[in-house]
Amino acid sequence: MSFTRRGFLSASAALAALPLVGRAAQAAVPREADIVVIGAGAAGIAAARRVAAANRKVVLLEASAQIGGRCSTDTATFGVPFDRGARWLLNADSNPIGKLARGVGLDVVAAPVGQKIRVGRRNARPGETEQFLAGLVRANRAIDEASRGKLDTSCAAALPKDLGDWTSTTAFVLGASATGKDLADLSVIDKARAQDRGAPLACRQGLGTLLGKLGEPLPVLLSTPATRIVWSNRDVAVETPAGRIATRAVILTVSTNVLTSGAIKFAPELPKRQLDAAAKLSLGSTDHIALMLTGNPLGLSRDEVIIEQSNSNRTGLLLANIGGSSLCTIDVAGSFGRELSAQGEAAMVAFAKEWLIKLFGSEAAAAVKSSAATRWNQVPGVLGAMSAATPGSQGARKILGEPLGPLFLAGEATHETLWGTVDGAWDSGERAAEAALRRIGALRDPEPEPSSERQRPRRRKVRSASPED
Repeated sequence: MSFTRRGFLSASAALAALPLVGRAAQAAVPREADIVVIGAGAAGIAAARRVAAANRKVVLLEASAQIGGRCSTDTATFGVPFDRGARWLLNADSNPIGKLARGVGLDVVAAPVGQKIRVGRRNARPGETEQFLAGLVRANRAIDEASRGKLDTSCAAALPKDLGDWTSTTAFVLGASATGKDLADLSVIDKARAQDRGAPLACRQGLGTLLGKLGEPLPVLLSTPATRIVWSNRDVAVETPAGRIATRAVILTVSTNVLTSGAIKFAPELPKRQLDAAAKLSLGSTDHIALMLTGNPLGLSRDEVIIEQSNSNRTGLLLANIGGSSLCTIDVAGSFGRELSAQGEAAMVAFAKEWLIKLFGSEAAAAVKSSAATRWNQVPGVLGAMSAATPGSQGARKILGEPLGPLFLAGEATHETLWGTVDGAWDSGERAAEAALRRIGALRDPEPEPSSERQRPRRRKVRSASPED
């Protein structure tokens, strides 16, 4: 979510709550396939769809019991769609997933833009909001300027020193809230190269529901982790608890933390170059603490976003009255979010109530009817939020995406400008699929365009007529 002057002054878009789409029955593990895709998140679904569109046999393996990866919509806990991971798509005009959503009967609308800042138990005054936004602009410019230097320093080192009471809030908005990492752990080049992330979209039925619908036609094997990949420059096979699949190429879309955890074995081992790149792109931490309230004790509008003027990293971002319901979420992120998540769900909910009391009074906490909290750092097939390059490591993204014979790595971490987004994951999956299809001879490189000299027919010189002729 980007914070803008327009966002603080605009009303939010509406999100309605509709039920989650179900999945088809589980299929048996085949003995062979043209291409095996590992991981049924956005990158894996995009890759598998592209392979299927090329009329090649594809198998999509997913270790968990559902598809979508870090896009997961829960409709059971609160009776309304609760996106436990990613919420929004970006760049409405050009986003391919938004166009696909309409084709599968789901509703995509402009995402929430109503934003406010709390200073203690009151809303920020217009002058305070202007001061914060001006500081945010200067901070972004300073990071962009630092990215053009010789050294890839941390974003924290580039931050202006005169932000005053807005220093911690600026650091939260640009760092933890946006990337899952504190500015001290974030590369200025990585941050500066991030493509513009405006005009967000939301799916009324939930982003996880959308990914599930887009993956529905695919041959997905759920609860089927890849345990070992045996590969050479010519051959490759994927081993699972349910059997071995011989294939011609593998597209691997697991997170960088899973890749470096050793959960999937490789024979031979992956090159140190790729493993080091994955380690430099480790996942940040972002979690949602969800609270179902009685009525609207916060007095906020539908889908309104609230941050606070904080004096430390012990803060959060509130998304209120989701889809017109009484469901609110408080996002905790960065080093504070990681520490809080490690303490367990009870500690997370306790912080959320304490935070609400600080900003809205004791009536807010008293109105909590039920609660839940995500803990993505502890989910075995994920182990965090989105990738973010450490200072000095922005080049690792290109390295991570380099093909290794029949192995092709994809996922948001391999995208140099849309890292950390569903959009980047999707695009990386399509790119990896096209590279894999070329390797197995199912897709040819486009013929080179004829040179301009050959394109143009030679013209005879014609002498212009003149009055004397």
